[in-house]
Amino acid sequence: MGIDRRSVVRRHNPRYGEIDIQSPLSVGNGEITHTVDVTGLQTLYGLYTEVPLCTQCQTLWHTFPREDVPPADRSSLRPVMVKSHGRDIPYYIDGRGQEEDFDWLRKNAHRPNLFRLSLETDGGPGEEIPRHIAQELDLYSGIIHSSFAMGKDRFSVKTACHPHRNTVATEIGVGNLSGRTWHVVLRFPYGDPGMGGSDWKRGERHRTGIRKITPDEVVLERIMDNCRYLVGLRTNGVIDYERTSGHQLCLKIPGGGETFGLCLTVGRDDEDLSRGDCERLFQASEAHWREYWEKGGMIDLSGSTDPRAGELERRTILSQYLTAIQCSGSLPPQETGLTCNSWFGKFHLEMHYWHAAHFPLWNRPSLLERSMGWYLRHKGMARDLARSQGFQGLRWPKMTDPACYDSPSNIGPLIIWQQPHPIMYAELLYRCAPEKSTLERYGDMVFGTAQFMADFVQYNPMTGRYNLGPGLIPAQENHHYSRAVNPTFELEYWNWGLRTACLWKRRMNLTPDPLWEEVLRRLAPLPRSPEGYLAHRDCPDTFRKFNYDHPS
Repeated sequence: MGIDRRSVVRRHNPRYGEIDIQSPLSVGNGEITHTVDVTGLQTLYGLYTEVPLCTQCQTLWHTFPREDVPPADRSSLRPVMVKSHGRDIPYYIDGRGQEEDFDWLRKNAHRPNLFRLSLETDGGPGEEIPRHIAQELDLYSGIIHSSFAMGKDRFSVKTACHPHRNTVATEIGVGNLSGRTWHVVLRFPYGDPGMGGSDWKRGERHRTGIRKITPDEVVLERIMDNCRYLVGLRTNGVIDYERTSGHQLCLKIPGGGETFGLCLTVGRDDEDLSRGDCERLFQASEAHWREYWEKGGMIDLSGSTDPRAGELERRTILSQYLTAIQCSGSLPPQETGLTCNSWFGKFHLEMHYWHAAHFPLWNRPSLLERSMGWYLRHKGMARDLARSQGFQGLRWPKMTDPACYDSPSNIGPLIIWQQPHPIMYAELLYRCAPEKSTLERYGDMVFGTAQFMADFVQYNPMTGRYNLGPGLIPAQENHHYSRAVNPTFELEYWNWGLRTACLWKRRMNLTPDPLWEEVLRRLAPLPRSPEGYLAHRDCPDTFRKFNYDHPS
């Protein structure tokens, strides 16, 4: 008997009867994510300080200029020469004496918050906290349903995102109006590298211009330094709007019980702006999420007697929704997806695995493939990074941005456990599509990645073994780079990655690199003690003094 997938998914719909500032709901498609409060908009923006209410997308990044100083690049920094097996390797890991350049490069480029959309009355924010709240995210359709009262006025709001465009839709139903005039207010901030991606104080640093006006559409042009984008507004009737400041528009909600529908699209060019309406967007969302849940893997633990089963199922379903809307886009995701800025909105390649490697395992390989183009486009940058440190092959940085620059950090440049990830992704995709075209698409990436791995290990003639380190920081980031040798996780992952790269050579009727096979034969053994595997070879106190941070 088959699984009733709709029932499984919907029994885990998030539902709120009150404000929860730590868990706002989001809609998205992997390229854009729109996060809302209990009003289905971003009305209570000021309350949500821990998880801010943002709208962010993959393609738009902001870099703020430096006053009277040219932009920094890596060549303007002084590296630290890290000794590894008699070699000095440059790493940008110390900002002392060069704080301004160091910090500027860490914070730029960053993701901006694109806009704020809120419900307000009589030209100003509503003073009331919403009452009679009933909000539900229908996971099976990707639509958030919100109902609430503001004073004597009652509202019902639907919120969704188009599955294939940077378009979000809000449909507002108004009942029992007390005579006040309500507006949907659209505001634009200046970009900021902080969690909220917004600087609301520097209005003079950016520009919001009206590019086009028709009875049912307004197109705005946004310019923030090097970041330019268009915002298209469409309603289900004649737009009644007022520009109340340089970066703010008020859209009047009609009375008389009419439903007010607003579609808001973000794009770089006019061709990116959708001409669709709310109803068609909601239909597209329903069709997309129905197909998403009905295809691919599914889990139903309702028959289990284990008391943990329900919570495991809930987390599994919610994770599949969240990673689809946050982490399935054209770039590797940042640690907080597209909800808000962690680490200035940059993405950490070691975390890409946790966000997206599961997609092929649930038979949704296309959702991982979307971001694989980034690796293929930046093989040159990865090769330059390796070459600058005296290595061959492709070295993938830890903390980076769309341009694949290695961000300076006192830890990041020394972390290596992201290095085999591209081999893992390619292997997972090959298992879904074991075809020549898969091998040809990812072969150079796999082999270049393995080439660096084989060059990075160091041979010790005294032991006849190849070692990892010193000169690295393990996944558990509380070990000093000068003392960490043969960390267990990285050592085993190196073994797996080189073996898989050799397997890819054979699949393509090529001879495996002799060095790769030599390294595999002589790779150092995993460090162990009677207590278990050690964090690294010279860490006997793994389970007493180093049992904190994020153990691998």
